[in-house]
Amino acid sequence: MGKDYPVKSITLAQVNISDEFWAPRMEANCKLTIPHEFKKCEETGRIDNFAVAGGLMRGEQKGDFPFDDTDPYKIIEGASYSLTAHPDAKLNKYLDDLIAKIAAAQEEDGYLYTCRTNNCKRLKKWYGKTRWSNLDGSHELYNAGHLYEAAAAHYLATGKRSLLDVAIKNADFLCKEFGPKKLQKWPGHQIVEMALVKLYRVTGDEKYLNLAKFFLDVRGPGGGEYSQSHKKV
Repeated sequence: MGKDYPVKSITLAQVNISDEFWAPRMEANCKLTIPHEFKKCEETGRIDNFAVAGGLMRGEQKGDFPFDDTDPYKIIEGASYSLTAHPDAKLNKYLDDLIAKIAAAQEEDGYLYTCRTNNCKRLKKWYGKTRWSNLDGSHELYNAGHLYEAAAAHYLATGKRSLLDVAIKNADFLCKEFGPKKLQKWPGHQIVEMALVKLYRVTGDEKYLNLAKFFLDVRGPGGGEYSQSHKKV
């Protein structure tokens, strides 16, 4: 593990909350909210999109936005944190199955973005003709960021590397694509910078920290206020 903050946070597994306010809400989150959110992802095709991209089923991309991939990622992150306080074998198994679909959707070089893999012409106005050609709207790096956050949470909660390995393969690919003397573009939407730092904290690999810094430093003239890239940090 590389250098990190001198003050360490404690994990949820080290905390026992038994009050009358938070404990019932955490229980409801585990028993009701998380299953409900995964069910909505199933109903809207957000999970099927990964299965289609991975060749596990036939079909077309569902949904109206290229950032729909992040909803399963976000729920995996929350579910993982919930598992540290409320172990649940059924939820654990569900995550294993979902992560297998996400891993199948990842392209050979590490790229992971279902609407392009599934050649969804309906969303092409968002993601452009080639990879990274429309970062202002594609959410390619935004999706990657939420993947990394989910992977870090899942690894810390379960010790399993299944999603972490997917995230590392994708982040290694970004490190090859972006940087000084490489593609010098900023993310259209913030998240990947913070997520790369989380991935660095889990793996100790400083190239992720360096890429996070690059995505901040590359901002400047030519960007827009919406993506907070119109001036140097």
